[in-house]
Amino acid sequence: MPQFSSADLLALAPALVLTAGALVLLMLEVFQDSDKRGYQAWFTAAVAGLAGLTALPMLGADPHPIVAVAGRAPFAVADNFGAFIALIVCAGLAISSLVAGSFLHARNANRGEYYALAMFGAVGMVLLGQGTDLLFIFVAIEIMSVSTYALAAFLRRGAKPAEAAFKYFLLGAFSTAIYLYGAALVYGATGGKTALADIANASGGGLLLAAGLCLVSVGFLFKVAAAPFHMWTPDVYEGAPTPVTAFMAVGVKAAAFAALVRVLTIGFGGETLASPETGWGNVVGVLALATMLVGNLLAVPQRSVKRLLAYSSIAHAGYLLLGVAAAAVPSVRAVAGEGILYYLAAYTFTGVGAFAVVAAIERLDGEGPMTWDLDRFAGLAKRRPAMALAMALFMMSLAGIPPTAGFIGKLYIFRAAIDAKLYGLAVAGVLTSVVGVYYYLRVVVYMYMREQEGVQHPIPESRPAMAVALAAAAIGTVLLGILPSLIGDAASASALVLGG
Repeated sequence: MPQFSSADLLALAPALVLTAGALVLLMLEVFQDSDKRGYQAWFTAAVAGLAGLTALPMLGADPHPIVAVAGRAPFAVADNFGAFIALIVCAGLAISSLVAGSFLHARNANRGEYYALAMFGAVGMVLLGQGTDLLFIFVAIEIMSVSTYALAAFLRRGAKPAEAAFKYFLLGAFSTAIYLYGAALVYGATGGKTALADIANASGGGLLLAAGLCLVSVGFLFKVAAAPFHMWTPDVYEGAPTPVTAFMAVGVKAAAFAALVRVLTIGFGGETLASPETGWGNVVGVLALATMLVGNLLAVPQRSVKRLLAYSSIAHAGYLLLGVAAAAVPSVRAVAGEGILYYLAAYTFTGVGAFAVVAAIERLDGEGPMTWDLDRFAGLAKRRPAMALAMALFMMSLAGIPPTAGFIGKLYIFRAAIDAKLYGLAVAGVLTSVVGVYYYLRVVVYMYMREQEGVQHPIPESRPAMAVALAAAAIGTVLLGILPSLIGDAASASALVLGG
């Protein structure tokens, strides 16, 4: 029988708070009149804030391994790294829920099930950041994935949402099956080991272990939308409700990268599998280059801003993979981990903020080419100056222009790549960032230097929740850009668990 101590329960507090919040919200929905609903977004943001507060004490505490069976390696650990990811997930959940509050209310679809699913999805993301066992990680992936599958299909209006949800479900299930098959190969190659610490200490394995590592990694690469496993991203991001896209873009990416980094550095960070000549760092480096190129080059011709942000998400996965490739060098792991964590935090505020603006100006019917087209943003500076200013800030951050959070994040990543002597990849990262400047600033040009032509569909009135969400995202983007030490020290301490 599994034995959990009170310390174990405290270590799992963020996930437990989110679970309790989802269950309470579902119960409240039963007794609440449908015409009086409107509290769900604020309730979810409050629960996310409380869950984040329970994660804060872990940032300065010693790692606490969570063991289900005495004598077995821990299946999860409450440490600085997991706490940092939990804070990122909670921030993304809180802001995206406020965006959903305004977005769904305008479409008469503001139901508690949406927010409960979002909280359950966040539970999986938090657990994924703490997982140190391949089977536990699989369970966390399933909790996260099932919730996001349902969220993608929440607004079944037209063919696009249904197509997006169906495509995401099929390809997501396929990638999870690949991960599980890889875990089975690792289990066989190591003599029945699934805990990362046991895998690291196992002898032998050879090609079977390497094959298992490849398949496990593919499962994560799909979740982070890395090339060549990115094909689903543009269609799913465009078809899903925009608040869902925002939550998926930051929450799923943060959790999956956290698990990928843990698995590679702790479970497979030995001299053979992580060697500079033949190790996984070289493969990840190639994938990083491909992902940066695919994401940035395919974003250039896009006129749909929502689709542009989808390709942008792919490009940012490439920069994060550059940090993962640098982490293959043991002496650089802490620096690379710090860069990855800071980049994820910066992208959380910037990415959610950009999608929030898209959600705010999206047509209520969600139909027609003008829904997310660049022309929809033409003259936005005159119609909604504050919203245009926020969008310009988010575009600058995504492009990596100082003094925004995105600039500091890329600086951390490129520094890690240079320390790992990945000079070619660092140069490629800078050059692809220049390409990104073009399509990001094109949105700014449309907002400030173009006038809307033809039929002018009105911008829906935003509720206070949307204003708070945009303000929070903008403040986070600016503060992390001008005061990187706000989270820089915490990111540095959190990355120490990776070694190096």
